[in-house]
Amino acid sequence: MDLSITHSTTYRFDAPVAYGLQQLRLTPKSRPGQTVHDWSMEVDGGRVEAEFTDEHANTVTLLAFEPDAAEITVRCRGRVETEDTNGVVGKQKGFVPLWLFKRSTELTRAGANVRSLAKGLKDEHTEDLPLLHDLSARILDAVAYEIGATDAATSADAAIEHGRGVCQDHAHIFVAAARALDYPARYVSGYLMMNDRVSQDASHAWAEAHIDGLGWVGFDVSNGISPDARYVRVATGLDYREAAPISGLHYGPAGEELDVAIEVQQQ
Repeated sequence: MDLSITHSTTYRFDAPVAYGLQQLRLTPKSRPGQTVHDWSMEVDGGRVEAEFTDEHANTVTLLAFEPDAAEITVRCRGRVETEDTNGVVGKQKGFVPLWLFKRSTELTRAGANVRSLAKGLKDEHTEDLPLLHDLSARILDAVAYEIGATDAATSADAAIEHGRGVCQDHAHIFVAAARALDYPARYVSGYLMMNDRVSQDASHAWAEAHIDGLGWVGFDVSNGISPDARYVRVATGLDYREAAPISGLHYGPAGEELDVAIEVQQQ
């Protein structure tokens, strides 16, 4: 599938910002199942200071604000060719050992709610794939998709307590539970072409677990499937904070307003 993607992010500040710095994880790489034919990034109100590959093999762009910036806009556009691999990504290719992906973080700690949700799965299944698909279904049953019920700081256990959340929460819960079941697991951010519209409200998130003999396999809890040719992987990490499309800081009391416009469509 040949996908065209445009992604525009604008920060508007109610007072000039003396200094600001952001890490952008907005550049997909050619990986198993996807080939990046073209990708560009334009910045207004800031300047690119550096670009590097992080420990998860993500491309990270370091952006500094122009002095006294009142508005920053980052525009990305490109074309990515994808294929359906039934969610299978393959062997670990980052710069960190596989065992690291069993380590919990603040957002993916397996508390009582996570452990209760995963309870009994090892007894009910003898094969990895059915077990993990069952885990995905359990999460969606326990946490209904609802925008605005959680935020970027909501942990996996807290999202289960709320009983509502978005794709970020579903991914965190899956990662936390999979690790509790002794699978290496990671968070994925990227794009999804929806079948009923071109414009998207936000980028998408899902999870991957590492299975012996297959390598990394994706699970999109929010949609109840493994990623297919409509998905474009951009960044991975132990949780959202390591794979967030944009993260950073600015000095001063200025409040900010965020506008995001994303379009994903088949060429």
